[in-house]
Amino acid sequence: MTKRIIIIGEGQTEQSFCNDVLQPHFNAKDTLIQNPTIKKTGGGIVHWDALKTQIERHLKQDQRAYITTLIDYYGIHDHHAYPLWQKAEQLHDPCKRMNMVESGMHNDIAPDLRRRFIPYIQLHEFEGLLFSEMEVYDNSFERNEFGDYDYLLETIRDNPNPELINKGPETSPSKRLQRIIKDYHTDTENMKVYYGSALAHDIGLPKIRSKCPRFNDWITKLENI
Repeated sequence: MTKRIIIIGEGQTEQSFCNDVLQPHFNAKDTLIQNPTIKKTGGGIVHWDALKTQIERHLKQDQRAYITTLIDYYGIHDHHAYPLWQKAEQLHDPCKRMNMVESGMHNDIAPDLRRRFIPYIQLHEFEGLLFSEMEVYDNSFERNEFGDYDYLLETIRDNPNPELINKGPETSPSKRLQRIIKDYHTDTENMKVYYGSALAHDIGLPKIRSKCPRFNDWITKLENI
């Protein structure tokens, strides 16, 4: 029987990634991926209570489906009131922070439903995955299409684990891409979707998994459903 995983994401970039990169991988495992966006805003982080309502609704509607999330740590703030958020923010290790919040999310779902919920927060931002390989940039762009090629080299050299690229307002992964690629603009959804999907596809899921341990752990959990 075909398994079903519903990945609730922030927007079109995550949807394209699920369709173009994750679904082909899970086809071999007889698993269908569905990828609605967060409903209350049509994408984008919302208060935990709103996301919790959507998660539990999906879990109740299909009692065989598993639900997970693909949301960015970068976009979550205190006022979104995610479980254990303030306690987690006191931890120095960002991976431990995310583990704590994910645990809080899981335990806040109704007890009879939570077995089929696998919370996942991308550290720090989905676009960090796109720094998993240098070669794809050299193969995909002419030099005149780069805004700051040396900054690209520096970013990949200094971040062997791309997930740790920080959440600074000018140094987050998406802001770095805006500086590196001339046509990439964080306020132009179509360009973000195009580049996000194209780069992730060309880098390939195996390479991304090899460079991004938290992401790899998430995919492994989904494979083991």
